[in-house]
Amino acid sequence: MRYLVTGHTGFKGSWLALWLAQRGHEVSGIALDPLLGSLYETAGVAEVMRDDVRLDIRNSDALRDAVTSIAPDVVIHLAAQPLVRESYARPRETFEVNALGTLSVLEAVAATPSVAAHLVITTDKVYRNVDQPEGYLESDPLGGDDPYSASKAMADILTQSYVKSFPGAPTAIARGGNVIGGGDVSKDRLFVDLVAAFSAGTPVDLRYPTAVRPWQHVLDCLNGYLRIVEALLAGSGRGAWNIGPGRESFVDVGSVAAHAAERWGGGASVALSTGEHPHEANLLALDASKAERELGWRNLLPYPTSLEWAVDWYHAVADGADPRTTTLAQIDAFESLMRA
Repeated sequence: MRYLVTGHTGFKGSWLALWLAQRGHEVSGIALDPLLGSLYETAGVAEVMRDDVRLDIRNSDALRDAVTSIAPDVVIHLAAQPLVRESYARPRETFEVNALGTLSVLEAVAATPSVAAHLVITTDKVYRNVDQPEGYLESDPLGGDDPYSASKAMADILTQSYVKSFPGAPTAIARGGNVIGGGDVSKDRLFVDLVAAFSAGTPVDLRYPTAVRPWQHVLDCLNGYLRIVEALLAGSGRGAWNIGPGRESFVDVGSVAAHAAERWGGGASVALSTGEHPHEANLLALDASKAERELGWRNLLPYPTSLEWAVDWYHAVADGADPRTTTLAQIDAFESLMRA
């Protein structure tokens, strides 16, 4: 099977590319340059790619030419401006990349007859957030206050409109939540800040310690995405899908930081930020019962195990372990859980 992943140089995209290649698929990617020190670089992801294209997805003509040339069977669209705080600094770019960039991908897929399944990744933040403790269902209203959330809600609605208005490949939308795992280097991500502080022996500066998030390991999230792709290839799976953990994984940021510090050891500690920060949702959770019921998907790593796998990855690499070997070992361990 030939897969095309947009945004393959990012955190999720790199894990996905390595996993797909490990399963024996041909993997191509379209993305911007990777961040310095990214998993893409440190794990040598380029070595497993069939095609490795550098391209801004807002360039619709070049994107269409690249996708039709690659002629994939499956397209997974991950490319995005993914950071809430960055969306306040660069709102126009955020809206253009996340909304119009998604339109460019949809048009490129429609022009590529080989595509048999197309998965568009949005986010849990597409929902109109009313601090709903029971989690949002796929049928709940979409919205978004900050530019990132609004831009992804726009991409989600745009995708729904496009697939209802124009013929093309079977398409689904996946709304994933907060993911953790080794190799993320994006700024303003909790585990990136934690590891940097732990490694330097300084306290972690927490911005929103009381904010509750549904913490999920990147492999559980990606497994959900791949289940949706399998359903699309089998003739079902269209529409929107929540891919998130159960209520036992809804934990506040301060507790996550404290648990990570304890797992890291060596005197790691946390502190509370005293600065002012842009608005972020205090409570955000998904109800993934539809995916569990209709796809047979479930979260395999409970919160404590997800945290341990993430911290252990960073700790091992900090101690000199090879990032690709460490990543593939966790993929193998996860595959074993899937077979159990």
